[in-house]
Amino acid sequence: MLFNSYEFIFAFLPITFFIYFYLNSKRLTVASKGFLVFASLFFYSWWNIAYLPLILISMLFNYVVGNSLAKASFENKKGLNKSFSKKSILIFGIVANLSLLGYFKYADFFIANFNLVSSSNVELLHLLLPLAISFFTFQQIAYLVDSYRGETKEYDFLNYALFVSFFPQLIAGPIVHHKEMMPQFASKWNMVKRYKNIALGLFIFSIGLFKKVVIADTFAVWATAGFDTATTLNLIEAWATSLSYTFQLYFDFSGYTDMAIGIALLFNIKLPI
Repeated sequence: MLFNSYEFIFAFLPITFFIYFYLNSKRLTVASKGFLVFASLFFYSWWNIAYLPLILISMLFNYVVGNSLAKASFENKKGLNKSFSKKSILIFGIVANLSLLGYFKYADFFIANFNLVSSSNVELLHLLLPLAISFFTFQQIAYLVDSYRGETKEYDFLNYALFVSFFPQLIAGPIVHHKEMMPQFASKWNMVKRYKNIALGLFIFSIGLFKKVVIADTFAVWATAGFDTATTLNLIEAWATSLSYTFQLYFDFSGYTDMAIGIALLFNIKLPI
């Protein structure tokens, strides 16, 4: 589900917005956060539901490891020497996260090179890279490092899951820091509709949508046409094609970033720019 798709703009976003603030208006804070986590996971699984268990297991694993690190940091401050076990927990958490990421990104690459070097015929796994795995993996590694340093508070799993899965930043970033996000999710002021944020959010979202649909997609047409006839292009046409592709990538990313910032503002959340 893309930010610029009809199903997102006219169905998912308005339904999620109204249900979230309706639950908050009834002072059902836990239910509203639970619904937002559910909506975010639904948004994620729209691409491929087969990878939904992956992000759930990743969140649960890192939540447990983060709490273990936070507890070890607290005990260390009390004078108990837990530095070795604490460092071991951190290394274990980081290695596990990077191993998962590396498996999906490089398993087929290593198998192919192994077959080439050894003249073997090991079958490729044909793994599809799970959506946003790099974003939520590095975001959680940063959380583990802060837990190791004793810079995290004790959060329940619901708040942690919301921090990781919040749908405006889940797919295309930015990678957010718990110090920037957790206080915003906990603030009672952010649980009511703030029309200034709604107006500003819609404005920023519209700018991002324009960048994506009008500018980036137009450059995409020109770039595609150039690449399709690459062998017949003269110097000027080749440069025009190259620049079109460059601007396509720039406005694509810039547009999605603006849309993410605007959507988050609708929920009174300010993403780092």
